[in-house]
Amino acid sequence: MADVKPPPPAKLELLVRRDGDDAGFEVRQVGSGAAWVKMRPQRLPPEEWELAEVTSRVGRQKGFILKNRRTDRFLMLSEAERFLWDRMDGRASVQDIATAYLLQFGQFDFQLIPGLIRKLQRARLLTLTPGSRLRHALAQRRERWLLHAAEAALTALERINVSSRRVQSLFDRMYRWGGFLLFTWAAGAACALLGALGLVVGWHLWREWEVIARGLGNHPVLAILSVKLLFFGTLVLHQVVHGLALIHYGRRVHEFGFTFLHGFVPTFYVDVTDIFMASRRARVVTAVSGTLVHLVLGTAWFVMALKVEPGFLKAFATASGILQWQAFALSLYPFCFIEMDGYHVLVDLLGLPTLKSDALAYVRGLFSGSTPASSPREHALWIGYVGLSTVSVTAFILFYAAFIFGVFG
Repeated sequence: MADVKPPPPAKLELLVRRDGDDAGFEVRQVGSGAAWVKMRPQRLPPEEWELAEVTSRVGRQKGFILKNRRTDRFLMLSEAERFLWDRMDGRASVQDIATAYLLQFGQFDFQLIPGLIRKLQRARLLTLTPGSRLRHALAQRRERWLLHAAEAALTALERINVSSRRVQSLFDRMYRWGGFLLFTWAAGAACALLGALGLVVGWHLWREWEVIARGLGNHPVLAILSVKLLFFGTLVLHQVVHGLALIHYGRRVHEFGFTFLHGFVPTFYVDVTDIFMASRRARVVTAVSGTLVHLVLGTAWFVMALKVEPGFLKAFATASGILQWQAFALSLYPFCFIEMDGYHVLVDLLGLPTLKSDALAYVRGLFSGSTPASSPREHALWIGYVGLSTVSVTAFILFYAAFIFGVFG
């Protein structure tokens, strides 16, 4: 049979309401799965819809009728769809909602959420807001031409996507050619030893930091550009290891590519949504495995810095090692207001996929006097998350400022 040319990759088109315009909607295209899972479904205000429960007399299964009071349109929702509807409050992303569904029902249908979103959009019951808080804030101030231009620029950058959905065979080959070794007990032990070695060598280099820093201070522009560009290349390895973890657990890699996260942060990504069909252990290993790339590379840079003579190369290797270890720590540390690998592990273990949004909403409510009804245990968890994240971000900023000042001051 003749080869059939595969269809071009699909693009997601989203119906987005314009703020401040009751009748105004626009269609926006999302070019990657990475951007899609960060979108935040926003249902209409409570006064604009009505929900009624109906129960089948035969199967005793619950069903729901959802009415749009503005258009008098009705929709039938299943119990699972009602569960998803309750979480489409504009705070939870598509990824958060999918995780909540998995934890509640123990299974996941990849067509359920997109299908429900399309159905709700057709009934004018739902809009989608950008995953980036910056873009969302800019979109609410479109009347100012400068902010409107900035929001349009971020939207254009987010549409830049270089990716492929035909990567499964490539990851299969990489796994067979040695990738499977990354998921053995020997590899785990080696990472632990390299971590210990990195701490010892890093502490030794830190004691000589004033001498080392002079090597960077003599060539500041070259130092910053070279260290950052080399680090950016290691993000590819980070995502590749995530993909190999999916193969290890018998799942599929749906997409791999490059995009601008939140509309302005250039990054590589791999679509790991198929890991939802595996065990919790598999999800944790998939999240952690990519971060270990930075641990290994950071230790390698520290060892190189220890072996060479003082100068630019020694300072470059030390700075590269620090940056890699910083990336390792930030990727695993869940308390920094950033939904990275460590955060996803935490919410999976706690069974609270919307931890960050719930915690921020609760703390805002403390100042406005409108806290949601919930248990004291949840209150303590939310306050703890916001408190630890605030302290952590402040400490990181102060440390980084001191580091920059010490090198180039």
